[in-house]
Amino acid sequence: MVEAWVKIPSNEDWEKMRSAVMPGQRHPYDFGFFPAMGRLQMALPRVAMPFSALFSEIMFAPGALDRREREMIAAVTAAAQDCMY
Repeated sequence: MVEAWVKIPSNEDWEKMRSAVMPGQRHPYDFGFFPAMGRLQMALPRVAMPFSALFSEIMFAPGALDRREREMIAAVTAAAQDCMY
């Protein structure tokens, strides 16, 4: 696997941020570890806000596909592109 050129925050950075922002709450994508996409967003805050808005619209807005179908499309698309995030 090729490493990204972007300096990615550590698990410790994630834990600090999560405990400060979401005390006692779980995010829908809280897998118990710091996923690479979340790390990438923390590394590029200028891009993170517009990306998050687009992602929320695609994954959670009303539409013809249910959540599982949207997740499946996202996973297959990422795999087809050898996406490491």
